Amino acid sequence: MNPQHPRTPGADGRDEPAGGPGPAAARAQDRPARLSVGVVGAGRVGPALAAALQLAGHRPVAVSGVSDASRRRAAELLPGVPVVDPDEVLARSELVLLTVPDDALPGLVAGLARTGAVRTGQLVVHTSGRFGLSVLEPALRAGALPLALHPVMTFTGTAVDVQRLAGCSFGVTAPEELRLAAQALVIEMGGEPEWIPEESRPLYHAALAIGANHLVTLVNQSMELLRTTGVQAPDRMLGPLLGAALDNALRSGDAALTGPVARGDAGTVAAHVEELRRHAPQTVPGYLAMARATADRALDHGLLKPELAEPLLDVLNDAPRDGAAGRGPDGTQGPRGGGEADGDGEEGA
Repeated sequence: MNPQHPRTPGADGRDEPAGGPGPAAARAQDRPARLSVGVVGAGRVGPALAAALQLAGHRPVAVSGVSDASRRRAAELLPGVPVVDPDEVLARSELVLLTVPDDALPGLVAGLARTGAVRTGQLVVHTSGRFGLSVLEPALRAGALPLALHPVMTFTGTAVDVQRLAGCSFGVTAPEELRLAAQALVIEMGGEPEWIPEESRPLYHAALAIGANHLVTLVNQSMELLRTTGVQAPDRMLGPLLGAALDNALRSGDAALTGPVARGDAGTVAAHVEELRRHAPQTVPGYLAMARATADRALDHGLLKPELAEPLLDVLNDAPRDGAAGRGPDGTQGPRGGGEADGDGEEGA
């Protein structure tokens, strides 16, 4: 089966070339043929994408995963699909999803090409935000058809991810001759393609990290501080506030800025810094960095009056930047953030 030349059932029930006459044939040009799908890297992303493709009529045939968690995810989202070695995944698949962490992707592609696992005409798709097509060059030299399809979504590794793909944007980089196939695959998974130039992939991914990954840290810091004050349900308290702030920012841009920095309330900001240094010194550098960035944006857009900006910036610039060296209220070193990396495949945006 050639993914570049899809076929669709004709009026008599037999396969009819997509380029043939009739409305059915015309529609077939906008979607790939039904493909056997393999997943290399059963982290949080791969099984969800394969399950979405299965709903569109494609056929998951093999998945590779090393950890127990990966195997559990594969069993939950792709029941009955065998877990095999990566080379065997490629041997069984017309469409291969490479869903491994960014840093592992170049070595994986080079290794699969070196062992002869990649076949001519095989669609090889990676889901990295950072990389475009260049990382697939070894597979391209082996005759593969390369695509970069990055779902702009965070993944949990559960069935809810498949539902969340509805309306999800995908950052797509594809050769000109494969743009229709890339677009069709994204749409079949429920997504919306956004075309990202090869040279823009790292900046595109950095933008997403600022908006999504850092948001998780900020929200969790906020919840921890609220618990310190005695709030029993910080998630319930923050939910409406954060939802409104996000909605306003997406709708109105910088005009949605509110709070003491945007108002130029230097006294309140100074009190914030003092309390954070006492109770959570590890949060001070981030608070100051975001406050400075917010002040700059508020000034640039006329939200912060220049006469109020000067005392505010004095507070922000005079505050020690290394809050992590501060002391807690009992005189001991304040806690530092941290956590154990998942280490079990790519998580998404």
